Amino acid sequence: MSEGAFTARLLGAVGDLPADQWDALTDGANPFVAHAFLTAMEESGSVGGRSGWTPLPLVIDGPDGSLAAALPAYLKEHSQGEYVFDHAWADAWHRAGGSYYPKLQIAVPFTPATGPRLLTPHPELMLPLLRAAETLCRDNGLSSAHATFIEPAQVPVFQNAGWLLREDIQFHWENRGYATFDDFLGQLSSRKRKDLRKEREKAQEGVEIRALSGDEITEAHWEAFWDFYQDTGARKWGRPYLTREAFSLLGETMADRILMVLAFIDGHPVAGALNFIGEEALYGRYWGAVVDKPFLHFELCYYQAIDAAIRLGLGRVEAGAQGGHKLARGYEPVRTISAHYIVHDGLRAAIADYLEQERAGIATDQLRLGGHSPFRKA
Repeated sequence: MSEGAFTARLLGAVGDLPADQWDALTDGANPFVAHAFLTAMEESGSVGGRSGWTPLPLVIDGPDGSLAAALPAYLKEHSQGEYVFDHAWADAWHRAGGSYYPKLQIAVPFTPATGPRLLTPHPELMLPLLRAAETLCRDNGLSSAHATFIEPAQVPVFQNAGWLLREDIQFHWENRGYATFDDFLGQLSSRKRKDLRKEREKAQEGVEIRALSGDEITEAHWEAFWDFYQDTGARKWGRPYLTREAFSLLGETMADRILMVLAFIDGHPVAGALNFIGEEALYGRYWGAVVDKPFLHFELCYYQAIDAAIRLGLGRVEAGAQGGHKLARGYEPVRTISAHYIVHDGLRAAIADYLEQERAGIATDQLRLGGHSPFRKA
């Protein structure tokens, strides 16, 4: 397919396209760029409306008119729900008399999980996708475009296009061929191994834990999980990003790619963690509880996820953004990458300087964190 034989256009929603056409653009390994996930965000009202996330997927059609490439993109009126913080950039630009919003966000809403952002089986269309996004920004008065949590294989495309790269750190658990959780524990130092066993014992005391997937997840389970999610959302960011309907839609369309871990006391659900199953990774997304029980968070979100990854033969667990406490529990620091196209030359130069200084700090942090690994020293 030659670069001269395509047409780029904007859509009002991912749901404007048939699922089979959209999903044919990916290898199916990442659940969050699936048509089912993105349309659940749209149909539930989690994006669109007054959310500040207006769906604006950018697509390229091939010579025969069929869908050939796409960007999952959103017009943003704020910087919430992105997990890559650019509030300081927005404040600086507003103080200088500029308008930072609206901006273009190339991402999966509310999801700090690494994945493809340039959706196409045709590598030669990746650069045209980015050029189309740049043109969209310039022609419509948008300050910038931001692609967050880019899978490593696609980072060079953004870099070669001249986008500014930004690094951060997440904590991922790596499956080094473990057959059981005890195999993993055996790689930790003696003290850390004992600590983790004690935490699991205390968390499981008086609690029944069930891991559910597919048809095992009922609407009653979703109703309970909604209560957990609301509690966490109220404490962390004031208003939950997802609507209640989003969970039911995800259950209807993606149940086989969902692992819900619930804790019960006297037969009643009291806490839960929601994971999505990829072909290579288990992605921890949401957690909540209506009881305060020591170490239950670690058990449901981290240890049960490790158990599941081993059982499913997955290579890693991505447990979401932030959380240095994950380090002591076998999750190791991993760099994540975002890419940024800034229209105004002066703002771009200022951000480039900022990122150069920030990058040095991230490298230092990763080195320091690596020195606190719970694994046995060779």
